[in-house]
Amino acid sequence: MMKLKMWKKFVSCILATGLVLPMTACNKQEQYIMEPGVANTDTSQTEFTIMGSISALSKGYDNNEVLKEMQEKAGIKIKWNVMSDSLGEQVNIRIAGRQLPDAFLGVGFNNYDITTYGSDGAFIDLTPYLTEEYMPNLTKILEENPDIRSAITMNDGCIYGLPAAEKMGTAGIGKEEDYSIYTIPQFSMINKAWLDDLGLEVPTTLDELHTALKAFKDNDMSAKYYGNDKGTTIPMSTGFDQWCWGQNIFYAGFGFTNWPNDVINDLVLNPDGKVEFICASDKYRKAITYFHDWYAEGLMDIEMFSQSDTQLISKCSQGYVGVSTWWYIEELMGDYAKDYVFLPILDGPDGTHNVTVRTGGAANSGSLSVTSACKSPANLLKFFDQWYEPENVMQLQYGPIGTYFIDKDENGVWNSISDEEAKDKFGKSAGELKSESEVHGPKLILSDYYNTTFKMEPRAIERLEDLYNFWMPYVDNTITYPVDCVYTEEELDVIDRYKTDFESSVSEQEGLWLKEGGPSDSEWNNYIDRLNDKCGMKELLEVYQNAYDRYMEAKQEK
Repeated sequence: MMKLKMWKKFVSCILATGLVLPMTACNKQEQYIMEPGVANTDTSQTEFTIMGSISALSKGYDNNEVLKEMQEKAGIKIKWNVMSDSLGEQVNIRIAGRQLPDAFLGVGFNNYDITTYGSDGAFIDLTPYLTEEYMPNLTKILEENPDIRSAITMNDGCIYGLPAAEKMGTAGIGKEEDYSIYTIPQFSMINKAWLDDLGLEVPTTLDELHTALKAFKDNDMSAKYYGNDKGTTIPMSTGFDQWCWGQNIFYAGFGFTNWPNDVINDLVLNPDGKVEFICASDKYRKAITYFHDWYAEGLMDIEMFSQSDTQLISKCSQGYVGVSTWWYIEELMGDYAKDYVFLPILDGPDGTHNVTVRTGGAANSGSLSVTSACKSPANLLKFFDQWYEPENVMQLQYGPIGTYFIDKDENGVWNSISDEEAKDKFGKSAGELKSESEVHGPKLILSDYYNTTFKMEPRAIERLEDLYNFWMPYVDNTITYPVDCVYTEEELDVIDRYKTDFESSVSEQEGLWLKEGGPSDSEWNNYIDRLNDKCGMKELLEVYQNAYDRYMEAKQEK
C-alpha cells in the first residue's frame, strides 16, 4: 500500500491549528479530522458503511443474526461492503483516492499500514474512545491486560485499530507448556495404506521419503490402490510458500522452516538474539538445490506454484495424492483420511533437523480501523465494544447459539456442536458451519474464555493434542521473532521501501530454482548482491534487529 506523503503534510499543517471538523478532501468526500487525543463528540450519524473481508463460504453479514442484534442495541445500521477476493486491491484504491468507508474490517493491516494511514489522516486515533464512557468492555480488558494495550499502541503513542487475538494454546487443554495452535502451521501427512501395500515403513528421513514418493509414482498408486484412472498419481502435492499447505515443513531437514509469517518472510531470530534472513544462508541454498531434483523427477506436483487450496483439496479428496500438508488430515483427505498418518519432521542429508516455530496468539490492531470519513465514531465504537463481550465474540468466531453452540455443561460453559451432530442436523461438518457463520474483524478471545464461556472446539483440541504430543518433541528451540515489535517512523519508511520487493524477489527466485535448477556460484552471488543492493536486505536487518532490541529492553523494564 502506498504512503500518501502529500496528504500527511496537508493534514499535519491543519492539525497544527487545532481540530478541524469537517474537511473536504480528494474527490469532495468530507473528512472529519480531530486533533490527536481528542474525541469527536458528534452523535448524529447512525448509518455506516464498512468495507472488509468475508469468508468465501459465508452466508453474508446482512443475514447474521448476531451482528443484527448488536446493531439494534447500538442504535445504528451498517451497510456491509465485504468481499473474499481482491480486497487488498480495492482497499488500496479507496485509500489512495480518499474515498473512504467509515471503517475497514478484517483487512489485516500490518503495523506499517496502520501507522502510515494514521499519521496520514486516513485512520483516526482511537485512544480518546478507550474509556468507560465509550467502550467499557474493551477498556476493562485493556486495564487487566496492559500487554494488549502495549501491542496495539504505535510508536507515535496513538492507537489506530482495535485489538484482535485468539490466545488458543496447549495450556487451554491442560498442558504444562503453552504452545500456540499456530506454532507449527503445516502438518505433513502420508498415505500409509500405499506404504503398506508397497512394503515400506513411514519415512523418518528425506531420503526415505524420496524412496517412497518414487515408489508411489512408479507403481501409479492412485490407480493401483483406489482404481482411479491410470497416470493420476501425484506423489506429493502442496502449495508454494503457503501458510498451512506449503512445502516449507520439508525444509526442516536443512535446518529451518521458512513458512510465511506476520513480520516479514524468511526472517528468523537466533537463540543469541540476532536476526538473519534464512534465504541468504548456505542451508537455504542446499535445500533449494536438493528439492529441485525431486521436482525434476516428477515427485512434486508441477502445479504447486499456481494451484489454490481448493484445487489441492480436490486432488487429495479424490485419492490422487500420496503426501501433502494441511491443518487437519480429515479436512484435506476427505473419505480417504483413514488411510493417512502424520509424516514426522524428517532428518536431512546430514542426519539432523530443525523446526523454526511460528509466533501466534499475539494481539494486533489490523482488523478494525475507523476512518476520518466517519462523522460519529462514538456511535460506531459502541457497536464494536459489544464484540468484546465473551459470549458475543464466541458467536462471531464460530457461529450462533442454537446452531454452533447447542447446550451448556454443568459449569455453565457452552458446548460446541460435534461433526456427527452437525452432519445429522445440517448435512455439513462443524467446520463448514463455522465457515458459514464466522465474521472477520477485531475478535479478542482470551485464554480464560475456554474455561468460563465456551469450550474449545473438538477440532482445536485434537490439533493441540497433536501439536503437543506429536510435533513439539521435534522442536529444539521455541524462540521466534515477536509480532508486536513497535517501529519508529523512520524504520517504517525502510520497511515500506524494501519489504515488498524483498519478499517478492526471494519468492520468485526460490520458485525458479526449484523448477529450473540452481543456483550456481555466480547465480547465488548475484542473488545476494541483488538482495543487498536492490532489496535493502542490510537495511531491513538493521530495522528488525533494533526493534527487537528495544522490545527486549522494554520487556525487562516491566
